[in-house]
Amino acid sequence: MEGCRWSRRDFLRIAGAVAGAAASSGAVSVLHAAAGPSVPVAMASGGSPGENVRRAVAALGGMGKFVSRGDVVVVKPNIGWDRSPGQAADTHPDAVVAVVGMCLSAGAKAVRVFDRTCNEPRRCYVNSGIQDAVERFARMHGSGDALRVYHVEDRKFVRTAIPHALVLKEWELYRDALEADKVINVPVAKHHGLSGVTLGLKNMMGIMGGNRGQIHFRLPECLADVHRRVPSVLTVIDAGRVLVRNGPTGGDLADVKFFGKAFASGDVVAADVAAAERIFCLAPRDVAHIRKAMESGAGISSAAQIRLLEA
Repeated sequence: MEGCRWSRRDFLRIAGAVAGAAASSGAVSVLHAAAGPSVPVAMASGGSPGENVRRAVAALGGMGKFVSRGDVVVVKPNIGWDRSPGQAADTHPDAVVAVVGMCLSAGAKAVRVFDRTCNEPRRCYVNSGIQDAVERFARMHGSGDALRVYHVEDRKFVRTAIPHALVLKEWELYRDALEADKVINVPVAKHHGLSGVTLGLKNMMGIMGGNRGQIHFRLPECLADVHRRVPSVLTVIDAGRVLVRNGPTGGDLADVKFFGKAFASGDVVAADVAAAERIFCLAPRDVAHIRKAMESGAGISSAAQIRLLEA
């Protein structure tokens, strides 16, 4: 398969059992333009994490297509783990800063960066490099209070009804995400021991309070429900250095492979489908939460709707 560093069978063997994975191997590419209306996914390669992100968003028409002047924007990276950027468990700080900078240039009134971490919050924010990178950008560009990176607070999780949910009728969701004008989802692409891979759909668990472990019993449906209540206007996937084994925490540099890519789309499902194939050689049927999101209307309903733009 074009773009893959290993066969689909090899990835499934290395990563372990991916929920819903089919037993066949040698899948062909599912990324091609549909005969009817298509959804663009931009893929940029060859530059730094920040450069790839900027090129991918530019290929979609620029950040001004997604963020309007005066918007309050939440930029939601993965800051979940006490790991360095080289260990690839968190979104690369340069990718986060690239998105932040484009939002401010597009006229955003305020940009807020946060995540509910899995490890100790202070260490995650510092060792991921994200806190320093965002704060340094704010100082250099005189952003002041318009740009903030901060820890979540328990008091700001709000019990929220999710209309037309598949299974998750209500949950504690973070108020700042609920109240934002726009949410931009900036995950890192990596292996995940329970869900197979984690990309845009799973990254939004970081706005959830409570015992998130409970939703893993019905993870595909729950992820679709969260996106139904808090949709992201843009998903930008950092796939520069990718943790291909022992995710989501990682730690061993031998588990990290260099791909040097970024993906961007206004459709989170389309972004996940493209990254799952081009990075992990997985079709939608191989990843249960991507398949369920397609079936439930969280984004595209068929991979054939994707129009891949190589930036």
